[in-house]
Amino acid sequence: MQTSIATVSIAGDLGDKLTAIAAAGFNGIEIFEQDFIAHSGSPAEIGRMVRDHGLRIDLFQPVRDFEGLPEPLRTKAFDRIERRFDLMGELGTDLLLVSSSTHPESLGGIDRIAADFAELGARAAARGMRICYEARSWGKHVADYRDAWEVVRRAGHPAVGLVLDSFHTLAKKVDPEGIRSIPADRIFHVQLADAPVINMDLDYMSRHFRVMPGEGDLPVLDFLRAVAATGYDGVYSLEILNDQLRGGSARIAAQDGHRSLIYLADQLRRAEPSARIDVPEMPAKGRVTGVEFVEFSANEEEAEILGGMLHRLGFSPAAQHVAKQVTLWKQGDINIVINTEQEGFAHSSYVMHGTSVCDIGLLVEDARATAERAQALGANLFSQRRGEGELDIPAIRGVGGSVLHFLDRNPELAGVWAVEFDPTKPDPGASPTGLTRIDHVAQVMKHEEMLTWMLFYTSIFEIEKAPEVDVADPGGIVHSRALQGADGGLRITLNGVDTHRTFAGRFVSDSFGSSVQHLAFATGDIFETARMLAANGFESLPIPANYYGEIESGFGLDVELVQAFQAANILYDEDGAGGSYFQLYSRPYGDGFFFEIVERRGGYDGYGAPNAPYRTAALKRLGRPAGIPRL
Repeated sequence: MQTSIATVSIAGDLGDKLTAIAAAGFNGIEIFEQDFIAHSGSPAEIGRMVRDHGLRIDLFQPVRDFEGLPEPLRTKAFDRIERRFDLMGELGTDLLLVSSSTHPESLGGIDRIAADFAELGARAAARGMRICYEARSWGKHVADYRDAWEVVRRAGHPAVGLVLDSFHTLAKKVDPEGIRSIPADRIFHVQLADAPVINMDLDYMSRHFRVMPGEGDLPVLDFLRAVAATGYDGVYSLEILNDQLRGGSARIAAQDGHRSLIYLADQLRRAEPSARIDVPEMPAKGRVTGVEFVEFSANEEEAEILGGMLHRLGFSPAAQHVAKQVTLWKQGDINIVINTEQEGFAHSSYVMHGTSVCDIGLLVEDARATAERAQALGANLFSQRRGEGELDIPAIRGVGGSVLHFLDRNPELAGVWAVEFDPTKPDPGASPTGLTRIDHVAQVMKHEEMLTWMLFYTSIFEIEKAPEVDVADPGGIVHSRALQGADGGLRITLNGVDTHRTFAGRFVSDSFGSSVQHLAFATGDIFETARMLAANGFESLPIPANYYGEIESGFGLDVELVQAFQAANILYDEDGAGGSYFQLYSRPYGDGFFFEIVERRGGYDGYGAPNAPYRTAALKRLGRPAGIPRL
């Protein structure tokens, strides 16, 4: 698969962009006029710089407002393109993109426009150049690839072809199936972009809200299947115009872009095995059946405090690592690991972030295959020196530099707890509280990172994304998006912040990077669990009385039930389809970490989003006041 990306898609000067694009694994670029003009080098020097990075220039763009113009504008338009041909010759590329016109004086008529392209094709061919015509979705006369194809067909010149752009087709809700009838040799270039499904002017959306394939909501795979059906085997390029990408890291944007193309190609190969697309073989998406463990890094003093919290939650220390200062706490199927080692990855994580989640173990069907797929999609493998008796467990780097370990039930890894840990004497003071499993993991990050990590998870695992929800915090907005497997074996909420004034934003700031801010444990009876928690000395997060008056009227609940909610500080939600959700929170710990206990009934599949503003406000009231330094 020949991969390319438009230089306008990422931030930085041209040199920075080329370095990032080459490092990500792309074969070529579309060079944008702005990048060319802004660079101090000559066109020939720019061309050499591109080739020195191991890249080629697949396309030069853009040319707009060319076709259908009356004289003298028509002559000026041809002269303008002749100048582009001069530059292209010096740059070392032969393909020029011409976008459908929005010029107010442009005249309609397919034959008139086709005649312009026939003449342009003759001029291009005389100089060893080619032209590809793109239907912009807001074009004045040509706004649909079918009309653009008719222009190319009638122009009838071998130097004039079509560029197909997924955004212009899908955002306009044009059926891509018609692409299948276009001859492959008339398709000169394919551009791919995704976008959220929102009601917005297409021109404005195109210039500000495009995202990488797989990060939005458009059916890009359907578009690609139609292109592949033609037999097209040329370049697949990304043209992503997005305000966040233009202000973010060029390296990360390029990595995301390459991952999105490889992921999309893998999807195509599985959907259309006969498609002419060369993509590295990789295992299928990993199916996650559960969270096997969550590991905290801490020093000995903070490990005591964290252990006390776990004890009140009903956990008990069950085993000690055979060679390290690592303790396993258990309740139900939940495994919490506290690592107080003074060297290795966990210690480095503690030095950087303080007491925090440094490692998550996911139970998958095939651990080795999942790691292999992750590596094929650009994830960084993780390893460190193994001590005596430790297993070789596949792992990759995750959010905020943390680690994801993969375990399975195959003989090699199934006995990890028995092999690496020695059981400890039962704690006579332990009082379980009915917690059964980890319901979900909530990770907090800068808003600009959300698309990166959403693509990371959805490309590696059998996991789907829910619509983004904006949660009101007294200090701003938190953007939240849930990812989960079909059977709920893995549930992750990604929470993006724009300001440190929110509770989540403060956590990111104080813990120096993205991290897990809370863990949610499942119970089969939240009222009984609340009773046992109280008996253990657990202090729940106080919820204002006004909240309970609101849910009583809003859901039409019995007064006695609402009183039970209020007595235990339980929050409540319904999904309108017979499902209900119960939530109970701990008070915040450290820089803002907290625990949640949940019960799902009747197939409820959400996360209590309507309750998030009230929970956040309650947590902020008990958190470290603004302006008080972190100790």
